[in-house]
Amino acid sequence: MPIDPVNHSALRALLAMAALVIVLAGVKTAEAVVAPLLIALFIAAISAPLMFFLTRQRVPQVVSLIIVLMTIIAFGLLVSSMMGASLDGFSKNLPQYQHSLSNIGSNLAAFLSGYGLEANAAEMKRLFDLSAVMGFVGTTFNRVLGTLTNTFLILLTVAFILLELGSFKLKVMRIADDPVKSMARFEHFSSTLNRYIVIKSLMSFITGLVVFFALYLLDIDYPVMWAIMAFLLNFVPNIGSIIAAVPAVLLGLIQHGPDTALIIVLVYLGVNNIVGNMVEPRLMGRSLGLSSLVVFFSLVFWGWLLGPIGMFLSVPLTMTVKIATEESDETRWISDILSSEEEL
Repeated sequence: MPIDPVNHSALRALLAMAALVIVLAGVKTAEAVVAPLLIALFIAAISAPLMFFLTRQRVPQVVSLIIVLMTIIAFGLLVSSMMGASLDGFSKNLPQYQHSLSNIGSNLAAFLSGYGLEANAAEMKRLFDLSAVMGFVGTTFNRVLGTLTNTFLILLTVAFILLELGSFKLKVMRIADDPVKSMARFEHFSSTLNRYIVIKSLMSFITGLVVFFALYLLDIDYPVMWAIMAFLLNFVPNIGSIIAAVPAVLLGLIQHGPDTALIIVLVYLGVNNIVGNMVEPRLMGRSLGLSSLVVFFSLVFWGWLLGPIGMFLSVPLTMTVKIATEESDETRWISDILSSEEEL
């Protein structure tokens, strides 16, 4: 008995959805294992250009790997030490900051009442609650640091990935039905994804650097901590920059008043608009465009699936799906759905 093509397609779609649900459930259950592996892949993608540069200079592969790993470790120790010292000092001064913010909220409520606008004192206190903002940020960073505690596993995974990069192309050619076409697809996929991750990391570093110098010149406490926060949260689309700006703006309001707070707001808006909307798209090219709606949903989806690590890596992970699906005629429709209007 012949199978109805419509029923056959519906059955295939149903089986594909069922398989996807099973895979997602498995990833959600294995978050503690999957998240460090994704971090390792992310670090390896950033480190690959340095590894390739050293090997092209005829540095032995093992020596190149040691240099790359030592660079990663040195950078991690530097960031953690600076962040730790700033967090310690900030925690000690937090009650004083919170007291000053409460007074500002009370004064604002009294000012509004003078013009006949009733303001609830409790609501104003909640609005100017620096501890709540830092509590949210602290909880998020603690979960991220909890993933990074297994440093040995992450570094070991990075080492094996970097060692396998050279031979991976040969493996693709051996198992592919059409080695030339498959190799071209693989090279396009790897180079595009690597370019995206490296450029995004560079733009995040520039964002953090601008924030540091601006806050340092404005004499805001702990500019290093806010700069590191701006660097890390720049990977979180849409809301990352807002979360990074809030504590610095509130601290500027406490230390120097509303004028300085407004300047800090303008600094964050300026650097994120210039870097995120002008420089970054020019460097990446239109081939990496994602729909704004897709960016938002990717943040929610990957955050739900993998926690804070998923939020940090939501755009790189979605970009991976987009780049991978655009290489095949059968899956290009998925890439089209993820693309921005300029891409279509």
